[in-house]
Amino acid sequence: MGDFAQIQEKYTAEAQKRLRPEGSAQYQVLERSDSDRLRHLVDDIWADHVALDALPSPLSEGDCPKFLIAGAGIGGLVAAVRLIEAGFSVDQIRIVETAGGVGGTWYWNRYPGLHCDVESYVYMPLLEETGFMPSHKYAAGAEIRNYLKSVVKKWNLEDKILLRAQLDKLEWDDSARVWKAQIIAGRGPKGAEKTTINVNAEFVWLTAGLLSRPHVPKLGGVGIEGFKGEIFHTSLWNYDVTGGSSEEAFSPLLKLKDKRVGIIGTGATAIQVVPCLAEYAKEVFVFQRTPSAVYTRGQRPTDPEEFRTKIAAEKGWHNERMRNLAVQISKNAAPGEPDLVDDEWSRNPAYSALVGDADFPNVAPEKVPEVIGHFLGRDAESSARVRARVTEIVKDPETAKKLTPWYPSWCKRPTFSDTYLQAFNLPNVHLVDTDGKGVESVTPQGLVVGGTEIPIDVLVLSTGYKSPGDGGLDPSFRAGVTMLGRGGRTISQKWETTGPATLHGYASNGFPNAFWLSPLQAGVTANQAYPLDVHCRHISHVLAAAHARAGGTSAKGLTVEVEAGAAEAWSMQIAAGAARFATMTICTPSYINNEGHLVDPNDTPADQLRKARASPYSGGMLGFVEELRRWREEGSLKGVEVTVS
Repeated sequence: MGDFAQIQEKYTAEAQKRLRPEGSAQYQVLERSDSDRLRHLVDDIWADHVALDALPSPLSEGDCPKFLIAGAGIGGLVAAVRLIEAGFSVDQIRIVETAGGVGGTWYWNRYPGLHCDVESYVYMPLLEETGFMPSHKYAAGAEIRNYLKSVVKKWNLEDKILLRAQLDKLEWDDSARVWKAQIIAGRGPKGAEKTTINVNAEFVWLTAGLLSRPHVPKLGGVGIEGFKGEIFHTSLWNYDVTGGSSEEAFSPLLKLKDKRVGIIGTGATAIQVVPCLAEYAKEVFVFQRTPSAVYTRGQRPTDPEEFRTKIAAEKGWHNERMRNLAVQISKNAAPGEPDLVDDEWSRNPAYSALVGDADFPNVAPEKVPEVIGHFLGRDAESSARVRARVTEIVKDPETAKKLTPWYPSWCKRPTFSDTYLQAFNLPNVHLVDTDGKGVESVTPQGLVVGGTEIPIDVLVLSTGYKSPGDGGLDPSFRAGVTMLGRGGRTISQKWETTGPATLHGYASNGFPNAFWLSPLQAGVTANQAYPLDVHCRHISHVLAAAHARAGGTSAKGLTVEVEAGAAEAWSMQIAAGAARFATMTICTPSYINNEGHLVDPNDTPADQLRKARASPYSGGMLGFVEELRRWREEGSLKGVEVTVS
């Protein structure tokens, strides 16, 4: 018991040394930086602008598609496919995408070593519908990106997607029952020639990813922009600097042979990048504020026979495998139910502290310390094993000590590698631990830590993304669109007083015919592809059922709107379960807990209730799926008002 208490004290001490009063303001979003140099780090370097200019535009001034989807990542593509499966025509769908190609995060991110951290058989969407067999248990980024291109082709969406375009403004027209959409489209070299396209849409669907806006720390000295060497963010890897190709998982980075490379960040991306840098760079300096928990990976090629006869043998296998991983993570599997994925995700004993479960769907405030203690106890052996793994692998005791994570397993996204820790045994790899403080400042020649300048030639920014919690979880904020609903109010304005109000997390009163994909008031799990598909199926069902009432999928003048009472009831149900997520209050600062500022001691009871309504569904992903299933089976579209002009 004494050891257990000491470990909790260590967790608290390590979290406190990383806590900053400015919270997320310690970062700057690259696309909004005052520095020209930093803003251009997120320019689309992958787009073939000449080829894109030669394509006819799928949207013209005055068009009025039935469905306008913002985003062509996994969420947007699955939304389109589920609409088609629900009986709508592909010709009724248009997609607007900021990038020069499809794939969302898999279009932008092409860094060396990139693989999905969740099993590809459950992460890659629509596998059963396409019959595709991933090459490995954990697919490489290029494979996922190319697969998503094939999804577009299979469902004839190629000429339905407007690329290099930002959905800039949406305004509801109550008399016409349409959304007026303003789109800023790019053409010409670098897509720099901007034109405005005004269209109407009967329905809009926002699908922006959770982590889509790269940010970097605000550093002293000359700032990151004042560094004289090469700089790039891992979200847009610059192969012109390193050598190699974005089409290979482990491309040779031959241009780094004589280079000193510094990388800031040690999260899920850096875990994959560092071993690749270590293989080719003259020297690698890894600047660490908080060490990652690094579990084993267990990568292996897919066995075609096993895939055909065991993994994908039965109808409905894909959805069942996604469901199975979710219940294993929540530790709510039925007695005797097999662990189909059987990896470090499914075996994690305490990750449900973050994603919810059936055991603690509602927790009284006075029971919060007991629940936190329960999860700490459940996590103890697993976290001890992760810490011991560092000592077993890293030969230098001092380096091993600095690479050891001191926080519960749910506090930061776990990482998985059989090469990252091993890289620190190489003579050219140097850990620069900042003891939780981060890099102090930048000089024209390098970075300063502890008052000492470390000269480098190339700076890699593996510093992550703007927190999805910024902007009050307003889905239009994440999508980068100004969205004015009934009465000219934004979602943020509507929710400002009472807090978020949705039905099942996907729509809100005052915003008819508008839907979104979000963890807000919805089920969550480690495999983000599963809740995306669950919501896409459900929203498509709502839309198909509403159109059936109006005479079919071609019906016009239809409005589908969540009733205010239904949204309020669901929001209060969410708030009632929020206390169980107090498990995040003991965590080291990260984007998951708003950089350690989840709780404000000055909050009034009204403030606390607003925050509670912004929680995910507390009963676990399976509980959320069951809520939606029962709602659909009831058959009346309860809480959704359907009207026809």
